[in-house]
Amino acid sequence: MPIQVSLPIQARAIALASILFLTGMVGASLPLRADLIGHGGMVRAVDVSSDGALVITASFDFTARIWDFGTQAEVAVLDAHEGPVTGAVFSPDGKRAITTSDDKTAIIWDLATAKVLHRLIGHGHKVMAASVSEDGTLAATGSWDKTVRLWDMATGAPVAVIEQPSPVNDVAFVRGGEWIAAGGHDGKVSLWSIADGSFQGTLEGHLQGITKMVAAPGGERLLTASIDRTLRLWDIARRDALKVLYHSDTRAGQVFAAALSPDGARALSAGRDGRLVEWDLASGEIVRTIPVHDKIVWATRYTPNGQFALTASADESTAVWHLETGDRIGLRAEDNKGPQPWLTSEHPGAHLFTKCANCHALDARSASRSGPHFEGLWGRRVGAVQGYKYSGALQNKSFTWNEKTLFDLFDKGPDKFLPGTKMPVQRVPDKDQLANLVDYLRVLTTEKH
Repeated sequence: MPIQVSLPIQARAIALASILFLTGMVGASLPLRADLIGHGGMVRAVDVSSDGALVITASFDFTARIWDFGTQAEVAVLDAHEGPVTGAVFSPDGKRAITTSDDKTAIIWDLATAKVLHRLIGHGHKVMAASVSEDGTLAATGSWDKTVRLWDMATGAPVAVIEQPSPVNDVAFVRGGEWIAAGGHDGKVSLWSIADGSFQGTLEGHLQGITKMVAAPGGERLLTASIDRTLRLWDIARRDALKVLYHSDTRAGQVFAAALSPDGARALSAGRDGRLVEWDLASGEIVRTIPVHDKIVWATRYTPNGQFALTASADESTAVWHLETGDRIGLRAEDNKGPQPWLTSEHPGAHLFTKCANCHALDARSASRSGPHFEGLWGRRVGAVQGYKYSGALQNKSFTWNEKTLFDLFDKGPDKFLPGTKMPVQRVPDKDQLANLVDYLRVLTTEKH
């Protein structure tokens, strides 16, 4: 497990991680990762920054954690709550985050320093969730004290208190940030005007408590999930359900997690049964089902490009999935075996290879990982490893891996070089360091070790 970064030195941890990220050296001296593992309790929430670079998770171990998405390396531990952390979301600009907790408070964090900016005090019961307006000026928190509270993001000052008919499990800004939606234990969603706090109506249809709400881009539609085993897609203006999606017809299908794709065309659901289900919202049909965890999945998110999903679970881990193939992205704990010559090599590119080792085995005899093995990489045709499940991005491609193509891969980024690839976005901006890495790949895959 990684060393926990205590609050006084988190600023240095963030600064160091930023330098390593910008130079392509993330993970150079860190142990190989196993998903996003580090929490000491169930993971209740996950969010991805708008640029896709960072992930935040919230856990019952009283902490939230920041991770680098590309390498799955831990960047910092946000440790200031006095109870289980129930929620965590980024601000739209990715510079701040809000966490909520059983300790009846929420915290606004400055992610440049990993320090507390404002502690939001006022709720009389556990705070279950937070949401930030699209313009980043307001935060909303929902609590089991039957209130939604609005806060000024810049100052942390309270703006309004809106009484609710039942304990609140989630909140969301809708209608372009003009209204706030509150989903509660009673299975209903209450709508309120932010300008004057006036009641705007109720979305009714769920038979049991609301567990998650996600507003579509623009806020005219709202996706809700419930322990009644359904998701509902609502038209806010009409107060009507456009779609009702049945996650399962058994108690195991209780839905705790839901997400909308960036284009609003697809949705994810997950819950008690440990399965991740992706839906086509136009047809209401299931696109794919992926078994993701052996325990409850509490939260899920799409990445900004819509190609990956993250799942947070009661098993204390957060995992990354490539949706097209259903593959888990990253290294599993049991895969950290076999020779690791890059750890002792004096080659100037060896220290950069750790980010490759997270997803690629050195040879065909090692345990399989989320990426194809590197045996015979130099001069190998793209997509040529037998038995490996490649994404559609490599179909009809015929180039070989060599100095130029590998350089272009990390110079442009996998998402630009091979659009649709399941390789996470990882670039090495420093061209001298990149040249060293490419040369080390040649040495490592053509010489005996």
